Amino acid sequence: MSKAVKEIIIRDYRDRLNGVEEMLLVSIRGVSANDANRIRSGLAKKNIRVTVLRNTLARKAFEGTPLSALEPMLSGPTAGVYGGETVVEVAREIVELVKTFPGIELKGAVLDGELYAGEEGVKRLSTMPTREEAIAQAVTLILSPARTLAAQIKGPGSRLAGIVKAIEERLEKGETIARSA
Repeated sequence: MSKAVKEIIIRDYRDRLNGVEEMLLVSIRGVSANDANRIRSGLAKKNIRVTVLRNTLARKAFEGTPLSALEPMLSGPTAGVYGGETVVEVAREIVELVKTFPGIELKGAVLDGELYAGEEGVKRLSTMPTREEAIAQAVTLILSPARTLAAQIKGPGSRLAGIVKAIEERLEKGETIARSA
């Protein structure tokens, strides 16, 4: 391959991956062409893209970007999977696909500049909460003590309101109410 063609491919990678800071690497060597097309189209519906990478050229394209953490994983047949809301969502989708297509090899992923190496790393990443899930968990933790406090404050008032309501009902029926000691 000539130097000019290599530069065009590197430029194409940089254009495609402009702004991409999180990516998952897989090998789809063990997957038939028809299955690979099914995988790509299924992921595309979820706004997840798959790009087959030439390792040496990808290393050059990744230089100076958060994706450079993936360089040790760039060996053998490699495809970059990216898009969706976060790489956590992408990892979840790919881990599910591995159950149907066991020929997919999980190589690694990068999230916030941290490398999750191999199948174990990708599976660990897929169990992490997404940004939205983490925010929801944090809000729940913050609001939980306030809910407990509100319930404790409301409790005695509710009991008192119940007693007043019972007295009112008895008086409406014409019953007399005895004083308690």
